[in-house]
Amino acid sequence: MTEGLAPRPLEVELKYLVDDVAAGARLLAADELGGLQALGPANDVHHEDRYLDTPDAALAAAGYAARLRRTATGTLITLKGLARQDDGGTLHRRDELEGPADPAQSPAMWPESAARDQVVALAGDRILEELVVLRQLRRKRLYGRDGAVVEVSLDEVQVVARGELIDRFTELEAELRDGDEAVLGSLAAVLAGSGDLKPVRTSKLERALDAVQRTNAPADEHDGSEPSEEPRLTAGKSPGVLTDDHLAEAGRKILRFHLARMVAREPGTREGTRNKELHGMRVATRRQRAAWRVFGDAFDDKRTARHQRRLRDVARDLGAVRDLDVLIEAAEAYQRELPPDDRDALEPLLAAWRDEREDARQVLIKELDSGRYQRWVDEYIDFVQTEGSGVRSVGPVEAHRVRDTMPSRIWAAYEGVRAYEPVMRWADVTTLHELRIAAKWLRYTIEFVREALGSDAGPVIDRVVAMQDHLGWMHDADVAAGLARSFLVEHAGDLTEEQASVIGRYLVDRERELARLRRSVGPVWEGVASQAFRRALGRLVAHL
Repeated sequence: MTEGLAPRPLEVELKYLVDDVAAGARLLAADELGGLQALGPANDVHHEDRYLDTPDAALAAAGYAARLRRTATGTLITLKGLARQDDGGTLHRRDELEGPADPAQSPAMWPESAARDQVVALAGDRILEELVVLRQLRRKRLYGRDGAVVEVSLDEVQVVARGELIDRFTELEAELRDGDEAVLGSLAAVLAGSGDLKPVRTSKLERALDAVQRTNAPADEHDGSEPSEEPRLTAGKSPGVLTDDHLAEAGRKILRFHLARMVAREPGTREGTRNKELHGMRVATRRQRAAWRVFGDAFDDKRTARHQRRLRDVARDLGAVRDLDVLIEAAEAYQRELPPDDRDALEPLLAAWRDEREDARQVLIKELDSGRYQRWVDEYIDFVQTEGSGVRSVGPVEAHRVRDTMPSRIWAAYEGVRAYEPVMRWADVTTLHELRIAAKWLRYTIEFVREALGSDAGPVIDRVVAMQDHLGWMHDADVAAGLARSFLVEHAGDLTEEQASVIGRYLVDRERELARLRRSVGPVWEGVASQAFRRALGRLVAHL
């Protein structure tokens, strides 16, 4: 809610999908839009929204979406009605109720508000489950005329389900905050003239749920391919770790789950036409390496060292290709935003990175084709499916169950993150990258026992993921800037003046992005360093 303005019971806004983020930013930088004058500078805010419903979708059936949003003054529940569109789908109207909430309590225990009362009336005593999380970087600015106030915002949205980033999109919204809605008409005319904006009929939640459905669909359901041959290893929808599991067997469940995903992604990685397959295979190797770190001391090192060593080598080869994919995809996105005359000038840098990527891919394929890789995978599959294999013997009173050992492991991982608190004000990029690694281990440690921790694990994990992602973007910008700088130095005699200029501007763009992310790291750090997070983590660990 914008400061100084009361919430409106009826939300009235224009909504557009944005193809070109830079074009959206230019609109927001204008001091005048459609006869409306800017009332102040633009500012950035981060939002993390959890959408909830009962297991039988009682809120959706009644035409509502329930959103929990943490603010500086506490957590708010916002109940939004189904949108009604006017003007061909551009203008949206919907009822909106808002009030305070406490995620740790049932809705009936929330402070009194119309939103609370409606949720209780629809949900009764049924639990509310998380549907999806939307993380947004919102750049917003107020515009006004004749007493009317409109908030124009550019929202870069990430869709997160079960702790995984599954989709991204950018949306521009113009919401009437006060006054006569007629002012939106002139604004709509201006926005309609931008070729980079497309009127959108659906809500952010609807698009997010579509992404969840696509992610959950079987591969042959959305790519038209024939079902593959019977896999050598299968896994369910989750590892299935229980509190009474032996620590080694809990680790084996996690290894089996992610090894199955790794093997399933191998054919697509070999084919090389979809980067998503290689990315998925790399993620699966990362999860396994993290599982060895968390559960490895429950196994005999001598009997399992080869599995860990070979997994490290495969992860290294996958990472060499994937890291270049990330660089190239970001540079190509930047290239598309350049004037047509400048796009070709960036090609020498992209061509060099593509050549490096192809070299790294050939190394990877050679490894996947090798006899030693195939023998290792066969032995590894046998290991993860054989209960008791490689387990270190324990004494009768030695802690060895998930419930006995994982609380201290989770807190130790959190201590590794909290250790950065004294240096956060002046931490350099290298230190912040190390913090990202510490956050990753905390995230994985919690995720590995997520089922045993219950439904409250989602919000805790999401805050860790938000910081990890933010620091990851910083790292990507830093690497891109460093490699672009090295390319300019090494090829100074080979580049035309125009090529050097355009590549230099890309270098500056990455440095500016790095600086922006460094300035805005505070909110995501606070998300995991705050007393509220520690309390939530404590309640979570108490489930074990």
